[in-house]
Amino acid sequence: MSQTSDCHTWPQTDPGSGPKPMLRAQADPRVGAQEESFWLGKAVEWGQAKSPESQRDTCLHLARLRAFLHTVLARINATSSTSETMRRMPFVGQFLGRLCWNCYVTADDESRRLLFSCLWSLYSEEPADAVERKANQWIQNVLCQLATEGQEESAAHALVKQMGIPLNLYHVEVLKKMVSVLVKKCEASCSCLDNPTESRTGRAGPSFLCSARRRVGETGFTLERFSSLRRCSNDIVPSASVACVPLVTCPEAAPLIGALLRRPLTCHRAALSPDFLDAVGSAYARRRVCLEDQALVCLWCRSLGCLEGEAVGLVESAVSSTHTTRQSLDTLISSSVLPKACAKHCSMFLIVSDVFRSMLREVEGNQNLLSLVHTFTCCLRRERAVLQPQECVSLKAFFPRTPQRLLAPLLTLPTEMPRGAWPDHLGWLTRSLQQVIEEEEEEGGDEEEGSRGRCGVFEAWFLLVQCACWVEVAVELLVSAGAEDRGALLWLLTFYHHPTSRGHRRTLQLSSAGEALDYLRSLFLVMAPPLPADQLKAFAELLLARPQLPPPLAPLLVLSLLVNFAVFSHNPLSGASEMVRMVVEPSGLRQKAEYILSSIEARLNTGSSGLPDRVQTRIRCLQDTLHHALTEETQT
Repeated sequence: MSQTSDCHTWPQTDPGSGPKPMLRAQADPRVGAQEESFWLGKAVEWGQAKSPESQRDTCLHLARLRAFLHTVLARINATSSTSETMRRMPFVGQFLGRLCWNCYVTADDESRRLLFSCLWSLYSEEPADAVERKANQWIQNVLCQLATEGQEESAAHALVKQMGIPLNLYHVEVLKKMVSVLVKKCEASCSCLDNPTESRTGRAGPSFLCSARRRVGETGFTLERFSSLRRCSNDIVPSASVACVPLVTCPEAAPLIGALLRRPLTCHRAALSPDFLDAVGSAYARRRVCLEDQALVCLWCRSLGCLEGEAVGLVESAVSSTHTTRQSLDTLISSSVLPKACAKHCSMFLIVSDVFRSMLREVEGNQNLLSLVHTFTCCLRRERAVLQPQECVSLKAFFPRTPQRLLAPLLTLPTEMPRGAWPDHLGWLTRSLQQVIEEEEEEGGDEEEGSRGRCGVFEAWFLLVQCACWVEVAVELLVSAGAEDRGALLWLLTFYHHPTSRGHRRTLQLSSAGEALDYLRSLFLVMAPPLPADQLKAFAELLLARPQLPPPLAPLLVLSLLVNFAVFSHNPLSGASEMVRMVVEPSGLRQKAEYILSSIEARLNTGSSGLPDRVQTRIRCLQDTLHHALTEETQT
């Protein structure tokens, strides 16, 4: 690049047809002519600092140069327009232009920041005359040429080559340094002017700067967006977030991404770019960016799409799993920040609950999804329990749509009352749910009222799914329940698995569930094999859902009864294991049976007395039976 092109003085017009050359204007008396002359002379003398003498002299004068640049920037900001600046400081164009091509000046972060700030301040958003239009064109040319840092002729390349530093390493270190500077700026408090009109009109950030890019490796790093902004310190937040869009997968940019996300919305100037939020959300979903928990929660607070995407991703992970246990599901959910975030932010939990509602309506009867909703609610309550009282809102606030008479009874955990109170509590729950359904049926003639009623039944069932520990307790009690309690417990179990059934259909399903219960009571009275073949066959047929024989009973309802009988009955363990093997293996429900066993184990382990030894032994034996069946199936 020739010395002439490196000077980059303001473009001149024909002396006979336009404004006179700017260098001929009178100098501002408040800026010493001697000091102006000295620094302009130094800029000309240094050139591109290619000789050892000019390099040494540049380094020796850097501190004083920075002080003078501060003075220049202050003088620029004190004027009302670029034309006025040129009248007061005619040397400024050539002076700044020459410094921009001195790699020993631009390698110094403070000097580079001041240079870009001066250029930023000189740019006119709405140029008023030919001087300002030509100044804008010159600034564009300077920035666009500076953006070609990877070219062999660039100033930075020359400096890096002389220093013997690998170019990629230089790019990474520059990126780290600029990220560090921006993090400090983003973490600064808001300093909006008391009178916004004090800012210089017509000097706002130029739109063309979005296209002037300074390359750092292959990231497309936009250096000019990292220039110091005047006025409110929050002004840096939107521009920095836009600059980060191509950098979200770059590890070096992680501190800046976190600082931007954690930035409180104290000022309208601090709004993050939607493109930035979308890019970060997409990168996180693809596990291409690592965010701290606080930054991730801030992302979800700012972006509804990212929050819903995380909830949907959790659902997809659970539903698509081919081998799910209660422990693995708990691990999956606990590894997510979502339950902890929802415990602190009730509104976030309401959005996640809406995602679960939508999925449950689309995929009715999916056991993995039902288990996910229950386990997520358990994790939420666990996280909420460790919060400080001032951080908590009422638990009722998390369930605003649920019929209020059901809220407290269902949210009460089984471990919070004596075991002897369980049957009465479940009986009361059953009667309350039946009342909700009866109210809907009575209002069914009015379309609008019927819509509200159906919503009430769904919300009651949804809360039952979230608090499914009571359904698990009901199945356990059915093993030894007397005739007076059996009907309410069976109704609750049937409603859980068939929430949309009404009238005659529910009556038939209740009858089928009672039939399954009677078969099991008969089978488990047999103290040792062989088991009655006819009763065993009749029971096994209930596990096969056959739509041609309406209304079918959910196989999982029958399976849960079988597994609970095998665990809690006093039938010899050999007989229980044999029955489970003979019924579950041909039905293809082995994995579902393993999940039910793991749920029983997890629920009993959370109780105050822990897992009884007899029950633990039976669970382990049944798990071994199912695992052995899988091994045989694999070998054949």
